[in-house]
Amino acid sequence: MTEPSGPRNVRPGGYSRERASTGRVLVVGDVMLDRYWFGAVERISPEAPVPVVRIERSEERPGGAANVARNAASLGARTRLLCVVGDDEAGVALERLLGAERVVADMYRDPSISTTVKLRVISRQQQLMRIDFETPPSHEVLAAKLAAFEAALPESDVVILSDYAKGGLAHIERMIAAARAAGKPVLVDPKGEDYRRYRGATLLTPNRSEFRQVAGTWSDDAMLAEKAQRMRAELGLEALLVTRSEEGMTLFDADGMHHQPTHAREVYDVSGAGDTVIAAIGVMLACGAALPEAMRVANRAAGIVVGKLGTAVVHPEELAAPMQEGN
Repeated sequence: MTEPSGPRNVRPGGYSRERASTGRVLVVGDVMLDRYWFGAVERISPEAPVPVVRIERSEERPGGAANVARNAASLGARTRLLCVVGDDEAGVALERLLGAERVVADMYRDPSISTTVKLRVISRQQQLMRIDFETPPSHEVLAAKLAAFEAALPESDVVILSDYAKGGLAHIERMIAAARAAGKPVLVDPKGEDYRRYRGATLLTPNRSEFRQVAGTWSDDAMLAEKAQRMRAELGLEALLVTRSEEGMTLFDADGMHHQPTHAREVYDVSGAGDTVIAAIGVMLACGAALPEAMRVANRAAGIVVGKLGTAVVHPEELAAPMQEGN
């Protein structure tokens, strides 16, 4: 088990933008550009039995680790993002969007790849299809990002590693070790079937299906707790947070199990909800909150963001108002 790490002092007090502004969050991981094409379906193609969509408008939003960063910045934290993009139009678009979101983005351009783009075609608020464009970054660019990561640690309170299995975190073991050696909490949004590469992190935040893929199925909360605590011990984690969709989220740490029921009033779109959760936890830890308090704030944030279309952010006034009501 690793020694507990975290911000200098644990300070209770709930969420406020003023409190969040004292935190410094470093986000590293796989970024992507989320593109949305909205249109109307009025006929079926004569060439094949598929709908013809007449595009009426389009939107672009930061996705992946970039969405984590914009959520942290929206909540008020000073946020820096390290990532790899292609030397292309999509990379330029991401840089522009993140600048507007007050994210300090260190983008390493790899001319041998294309920036990851997820294009969604939507009609009548229903997603008809998604088209992905992606290639893994080169080793040379990733090595340069590792050096920049180590240099950025002294100016950060919390590190968030957002793994979308696109190749941007090839050196994640070294990143975790460097951050922990510097006394910085490391939060990881994991991906894949092998979590050994995340060994030594402070917190993992898998969703229910991701955790089941690695740990196997469970029949009740007692079995879930047993599997979670076993994983926590085997990987040397301080805590494990399983987000459970309509069942809320559950935190497992040395004190046992802490559960928060869902606060979602209406679930409209769950894409990007995990980004919001880990961003909110990171912001709260960076400004001195304990993990159970950070989870409560993140649970509230998740309940807000799933009521929005696509990858979205939670704004301070949305998060602070219900917390003041004591909900």
